[in-house]
Amino acid sequence: MKQLLKRILKKDQQPTNSEAPSPDKTPYELIGGEKGTLALANRFYDIMSEDSYAKPLYAMHPQPLDRIRHVFFEFLSGWLGGPDLFVEKHGHPMLRKRHMPFPIDQDLRDQWMYCMNKALDIEIDNPVLREGLRQSLAQLATHMINKQN
Repeated sequence: MKQLLKRILKKDQQPTNSEAPSPDKTPYELIGGEKGTLALANRFYDIMSEDSYAKPLYAMHPQPLDRIRHVFFEFLSGWLGGPDLFVEKHGHPMLRKRHMPFPIDQDLRDQWMYCMNKALDIEIDNPVLREGLRQSLAQLATHMINKQN
């Protein structure tokens, strides 16, 4: 009987790393707050700078990447439900408007998502959160397209 109860209870328990975002727990909190958000931002730019597939995307970013890494961290912090650091320093993100000076086509969008998907796979253990972020970020990346291939 004890064995049966253990198996039933074990089946009903989901690992804590599959918790979904909720009004009580934001994606920012689920990925580890500031530390997890900074790790995601840095991993994204590490991949972009090291992977030859993303070379055209990397080339359009100002060097060194220190400032842009930090600005991306600030954006992600608020976007994920944490402190709204970007808005406090720079105002409303207006992402599409801010990216208009840069010709962004489907190829660059795909390179951006390639880097982000790899970063998500490495940094986000929670599969529910990872897939939700992947879908939301894909929509955001598609919205940045301002030029046809």
